[in-house]
Amino acid sequence: MKIALAYNLKPTSVPAWDDTYAEWDDLETIEAVRDALAADHEVVLVEADARVESRIVQAAPDLIFNMAEGWHGAWREAQLPALLEHLKIPFTGSSARTLALGLDKAATKRVLRQHGLPTPDGVVMHQPDQACDLSSFPLMVKPLYEGSSKGIWGESVVSNPVDLRRQVRRVLERYEQPALVETFLPGREFTVALLGNGVHVEVLPVVEIRFSALHREAVPIYSYEAKWLWDTPARPLDIFHCPAEIDAALAEQLAALCRRAFRALECRDWCRIDVRLDACGAPAILEMNPLPGILPHADSHSCFPQAAAQAGMTYTDLIRRVVALACERYESSG
Repeated sequence: MKIALAYNLKPTSVPAWDDTYAEWDDLETIEAVRDALAADHEVVLVEADARVESRIVQAAPDLIFNMAEGWHGAWREAQLPALLEHLKIPFTGSSARTLALGLDKAATKRVLRQHGLPTPDGVVMHQPDQACDLSSFPLMVKPLYEGSSKGIWGESVVSNPVDLRRQVRRVLERYEQPALVETFLPGREFTVALLGNGVHVEVLPVVEIRFSALHREAVPIYSYEAKWLWDTPARPLDIFHCPAEIDAALAEQLAALCRRAFRALECRDWCRIDVRLDACGAPAILEMNPLPGILPHADSHSCFPQAAAQAGMTYTDLIRRVVALACERYESSG
């Protein structure tokens, strides 16, 4: 089978503190996915830039392995899938609709709540002085349409109205989009990787994000600093623990919750879901990641490959599994 690998390549000239291209993939990841696909298939690389349509038409692939994050706008992750749906070219992962919903944190919350799934209370703020209906501090302030911890720094957790207004203004000015303000949950944080479709969705071993690995003054969140500045292959933090040390009841609760969320957002093939416990130890969904990151290096602390490894899968096995799930899905749909 001929597979086109669609991607956005992260520029090497951007300093680490600049989060503009945080969602894009580096060359090591693109080459690792290419090599995994090439074990069984003919592979062509397709950069998802302004010429992506002509490149895909020229390549004439049987399937697109989609890891393209898109260029601009609130629906950027959905742009390539929408094009592929228009061209009737099969691709891995979720539909344009699901990817658009997943990147819009407020829309995700609405869908989750419609299905009776817990998520922190939140308010979308378009102005720094807008009234915030959330009852008490601390609160979390984040950009509405970003992923990969873009716009989430230690100072994003605020404890008073002055800091709230300052952080909302920062999001509005830096990211040119509304801010989502959420009730801050003080409990443990987990991320759950899922593979499958329909009623057949496998939950991989749960990853816990251990904030004790951060320095003592750090705010206990998986911020941009924690993900991209403090935790590096050269100096890795012992921040992930997989499988998480949790009892059977919580493990089952997390699995059931994430399976329901997977179906509610109509995810396909794979998704990673971030969950945090409230003050009473009850889990709530923070974010859905239907286009999950898959850094290949063992010290890169990429959650999905780590969970897959604990389930007995190599990196190549994981990529093969996603391709197989997509093929089965298209075959079953006729």
